[in-house]
Amino acid sequence: MNGLAEAAGCFALTHWVSRKTRPGFERWQAAALRRFLDRDLPRASFYGKAPAHLADLPITDKALLMARFDEFNIHGLTATQAWAALARDGRAGSLTVGASTGTSGNRGLFVISEAEKYRWLGAILAKAAPDLLWRGMRLAVILPQNTWLYDSARKSRLIKLAFFDLTAGPESWRGALEMFDPTVIIAPPKILRHFAAEDFRLRPKRVFSAAETLDPVDRPVIENFFQLPLDQIYMATEGLFAVTCRQGGLHLAEDSVFFEFEPAGEGLVTPLVTAFRRQTQIMVRYRMNDLLRLSGQACGCGSPLRCVDEIVGRMDDVFRLMSPDGPILVTPDVLRNAVLKADRRIDDFRLVQSAPDRVKLRLPPTLADEAAEAAHQAVRALLEMRKAVATVTLIRAPLPLETGRKLRRVECRLGPAR
Repeated sequence: MNGLAEAAGCFALTHWVSRKTRPGFERWQAAALRRFLDRDLPRASFYGKAPAHLADLPITDKALLMARFDEFNIHGLTATQAWAALARDGRAGSLTVGASTGTSGNRGLFVISEAEKYRWLGAILAKAAPDLLWRGMRLAVILPQNTWLYDSARKSRLIKLAFFDLTAGPESWRGALEMFDPTVIIAPPKILRHFAAEDFRLRPKRVFSAAETLDPVDRPVIENFFQLPLDQIYMATEGLFAVTCRQGGLHLAEDSVFFEFEPAGEGLVTPLVTAFRRQTQIMVRYRMNDLLRLSGQACGCGSPLRCVDEIVGRMDDVFRLMSPDGPILVTPDVLRNAVLKADRRIDDFRLVQSAPDRVKLRLPPTLADEAAEAAHQAVRALLEMRKAVATVTLIRAPLPLETGRKLRRVECRLGPAR
């Protein structure tokens, strides 16, 4: 298998598809999806045969996938075998095994082939930095864990890739990062913001936020520091889902994933994803835990791929409260906006639902008292307007950089939503 040929082929296909009209793209996508359902899906024992229609198949989720992991990958690799491979070197024969960081304490596994690994590289390069590739690229990836997924990039003469372990803390690799002098940086927004706060000596040509929700409060800080627009890569254990184009549109990866959307209230949706170009671990009508706000406008770049206005957060972090009229839900974006709009001096906070009727608002002691009180009152007023039965407690305490877990400014700690 010529890996770089696979990457180049996917790179070319991604560009070719991006030039189609929306009707032309939908015809291409429908044919690709049908081919996947007929050829690839039946190889996973969970399914066994091709359906007449995608909608005939059951909706799946992480719990089902992990409970019957061997039935969703064509090699019959069990979850126990996959975890063992991950503990060694992330390899199970010719397969690559990886896992999520487990934001909610429930890690998910994935397994891909060598060919798929290189296709992933081709797709992400075509979407994220095609203009930089031919000039040579120094790519710094700053995430909680390294995987063999990045080896495909290391084997290309056009890319120098360096991985920096987020969990080790930026103080342990600051010198190495600055010496590497990356032209492209992929990192969580909290780390990009830390670079600004600590005045890291970096001069990238492109900066991508990844692995965490990008809150609006972070964007101007990061963009002012780098003097660049901040782009996004929306990627999870389940695959690559969206990348920002050079016009600033966050485009769904509809050229490899078929999206269905379930209404989640407040104009938000949660996606069901069918990865119709994956052939090793079959992922069909898989319910994601993310909350998206879809765009109603076509992007100026001309791509037929739909755009997302905002990745709001996780369904797990929707506050679940009681009211005289019954249970209510308050989404993370509404809660976040209540805090940030209370006073322009607020640029960081934590808002946690710790019990069915208790909410804690944590603000740094350096924030002016009147600003903190304004935020406290704003959260209380929001919940009162929604008739929620809840006590909101204001806590003044530092908000240190946490490298061992994902930043969730709005967090529900009641356990997974049912």
